[in-house]
Amino acid sequence: MDNEHGLAVSTDNRTGLRLQWSPVFAGALAAAALSVILIGFGTAVGLGVSSSSPSWRDASSALALLSGLYLILQALVSFGVGGYIAGRAQRMIGATSADEIEGRDGLHGLTAWALAIIVSAAIVALVGLSAARPLVQSRPSATAAEPLLSAELDRLYRSIRRPANIDIGYERAEAGRILLTSSSRSGINTEDHSYLIQQVASATGLAAAEAEKRVDSVIGDARVAIQTSRRSAVILAFSVAAALLFGAVAAWAASCAGGRHRDGAALPEWMGGKPTTVVPVV
Repeated sequence: MDNEHGLAVSTDNRTGLRLQWSPVFAGALAAAALSVILIGFGTAVGLGVSSSSPSWRDASSALALLSGLYLILQALVSFGVGGYIAGRAQRMIGATSADEIEGRDGLHGLTAWALAIIVSAAIVALVGLSAARPLVQSRPSATAAEPLLSAELDRLYRSIRRPANIDIGYERAEAGRILLTSSSRSGINTEDHSYLIQQVASATGLAAAEAEKRVDSVIGDARVAIQTSRRSAVILAFSVAAALLFGAVAAWAASCAGGRHRDGAALPEWMGGKPTTVVPVV
């Protein structure tokens, strides 16, 4: 008889610790959707920290830090909402202790957080592939320098007397690969520097002295652009890591709060609940 009772208790405990996937999926989808909306809004107002456009490169370091803080803030909001839904939408299974209920609610919020990250990463990957495919098909000779150093390459090969039917796509790609080495410790070597001057002089019709002056100016601008992009990449990587970690904490805490609200407790003040008033004892 005791063995049957212990087996029943063990079965109930295993049932209580089992994940309920419907609340997890609901919280993950809500978190992913809200995250996409907030990131899109931030990018629209100029808080896209990963942008490499010329207008972004002229921005200050304060704007880069503000963009990183916004990324962390949107993670707290989106994952908090998803975690709350994952905890609030669960159904109660039997009578369990408060610690077990809190652990189960937090586990559901953490699982919704992980699933939301996977969904968001898949959306970003699909959007990136669809946006990059037309560019690759139309510019087969483009290199990694084109998005970053497109303004410098335009200025390098700018010429009024060039015929309209001449394609310099290969020359731009080769010059872009050379300019990418400008931020290295040794910089552009002498042979590549001389070759770049000859190439610019031949493509634009400039004199050797003017071509050298233009090349030196573009090399300096390219070095600054690469350093700025590298700084933005560091801020982006740190912001993404911090946002995901803070998002996990927010999902766990919000899921536990949603579970307490599901069980009849009042919402905490940080989630919009009414402040508790202390009644003095007479």
